[in-house]
Amino acid sequence: MCGIVGYVGLKECAPILVEGLRRLEYRGYDSAGLALHTGRPSKLGQTSIEIVRAVGKLANLEAALKKSPLAGHTGIGHTRWATHGRPSEANAHPHVAGRVAVVHNGIIENHVALRRQLEAKGVRFSSDTDTEIVAHLIDQALNADATGTVRLVDAVRTALRQVRGAYGIAVLSGDAPDEIVVAKADSPLVIGIGDGEMLCASDIPALLAHTRDVVFMHDGEVAVLRRDGVELTTLEGAPVQRAAKRIDWSPTQAEKGGYKHFMLKEIHEQPRAVEDTLRGRVDLAEGDVVGEEIGVTAEVAKKIQRVCFVACGTSAHAAMAGRYWVEQLAGIPATVEIGSEVRYRNAVFGENDLVVAVSQSGETLDTLAALKTARSKGAHILAVANVFDSAIPRASDAALYTHAGPEIGVASTKCFTTQLVAMLLLAVYLGRRRGALPKAEAQRVLEALTGAPHKMREVLAKAEDVRHLAKRYMRTNHMLFLGRGTGYPIALEGALKLKEISYIHAEGYAAGEMKHGPIALIDEDMPVVVVVPRDAHYEKTFSNMQEVKAREGQLIAVCTEGDMDVRALLTVDAAPRSRDGVRGSMRPGAMAPEPDVLEVPDAAPEVLPLLTVLPLQLLAYYVADLKGTDVDQPRNLAKTVTVE
Repeated sequence: MCGIVGYVGLKECAPILVEGLRRLEYRGYDSAGLALHTGRPSKLGQTSIEIVRAVGKLANLEAALKKSPLAGHTGIGHTRWATHGRPSEANAHPHVAGRVAVVHNGIIENHVALRRQLEAKGVRFSSDTDTEIVAHLIDQALNADATGTVRLVDAVRTALRQVRGAYGIAVLSGDAPDEIVVAKADSPLVIGIGDGEMLCASDIPALLAHTRDVVFMHDGEVAVLRRDGVELTTLEGAPVQRAAKRIDWSPTQAEKGGYKHFMLKEIHEQPRAVEDTLRGRVDLAEGDVVGEEIGVTAEVAKKIQRVCFVACGTSAHAAMAGRYWVEQLAGIPATVEIGSEVRYRNAVFGENDLVVAVSQSGETLDTLAALKTARSKGAHILAVANVFDSAIPRASDAALYTHAGPEIGVASTKCFTTQLVAMLLLAVYLGRRRGALPKAEAQRVLEALTGAPHKMREVLAKAEDVRHLAKRYMRTNHMLFLGRGTGYPIALEGALKLKEISYIHAEGYAAGEMKHGPIALIDEDMPVVVVVPRDAHYEKTFSNMQEVKAREGQLIAVCTEGDMDVRALLTVDAAPRSRDGVRGSMRPGAMAPEPDVLEVPDAAPEVLPLLTVLPLQLLAYYVADLKGTDVDQPRNLAKTVTVE
């Protein structure tokens, strides 16, 4: 999400900055811009910093630079993925205040309060972004001392002490033509060490054409870049010593962060994506969701008679979990409709319906058509999407954006988990405004949700265990996935991921439906994946596992850490499998093999889907990779479905 590039040295830096931004295009963006020290006054005042910005692709920025060339040896560049304010030249980075120019990745959580404070002091804003606030705070810190002796790095520290949230920033000042100040908190930033030049970027690919020696910044650090070196300190000013690392990745590997595929990278990005989606939206003290963007007041919330989720594919699975949470936490009847079905029947909607249109891209044609049908009948429409100002949000009354960042792999992973977060936030928000969810209960749910990224990282740390299991099942032709409650949509999602990228036939079922048909398929050749964490459905799901075991099915369990009952069930009478994944007979005296168990940490039931889906994503990925399929671009599939 967004890209930053900075350069200080002896070369003309505009081409270097544009080239670096091009290396970051895979991250997605909707506008771009540069700020350079040019050594001449600009339209922005008596400063040697000039900016050029453009909406759309880098080709538009290059065209603008031809009309208004920038020359200089120190500069910063940015590609923006809109979060605050629609894509426009005014909202594009860099942002300027006085003699300061800033580019920024991340989200400033307290931007509304800071903006009000600055406006009360007479500051006028030229954009709708949270980033411009940072520029004004730095400019004010520079002007606080009448002697004009405040260093840029000290002004940056003063400004950052006032902000809450995530940031990776690069800053220029007209008074410091040969330096760039950068700082990091929960947003990636790396420094490149060249020969008589220094660079910075939000990701390694932007640097590889100029240097392979990099320093990775840590959270809470500030650095001053000059062409002869870097001064790295903490936010408090304490010096930091850190050796540079040598990067041997190819440019393609660098775009993937060293991972073999974008999908694997995006699976591992999910804790960060969840944190970004939560940022600024949770008020633990009040047990509430900060959700003005949802566009539903307490008065309107109390009138809602039904929440209808409309979605397709993976988004529909997230919506199924959302239905469960809305009913449980908000006490509102909820349904899930497949977009392609709604548009071709006389679906009944009314003015007291809240229709939630869920789409990763915000461009899914069937969901958009269903939304328009619902709107024509008077329903209130809320979009849940990952792409700012896309078609579905534009056609809705309000939009709740996820902050997964660009997702390159066709098979969605981080967009799915951030949609789950959005669904749960929506349920809490509605429950609190309807008086259906007590404060203490809301606090319990939100505390569990804010702690989920840490537990997600614990699950992903065991990826190697999933890879070993994938080796045993890569040659299977069929697989069944079972779950109850919110485990049911996770079972559906696990089956979908496997079939999408490995081309293995897989089906997801509600575990209670197994005896109504799928049980006929179970024999010693049928692997059955069961989502069975310790929740309210545990005993019933465990009984379904026993039914599979009685028919010699090959059980794979996604369960809570330390669940010895599940381990015992999967270990009894276990026998080694052949190369085709079929169990053979045990030799007398031989030890039973390890059961096929994928464990997740114990957690509140509301956040279990964020954990249990991770082993299933990894299982699908590793099976597909071992089979040699095209993981990132599976056959016959498209990232955004805009045809019927």
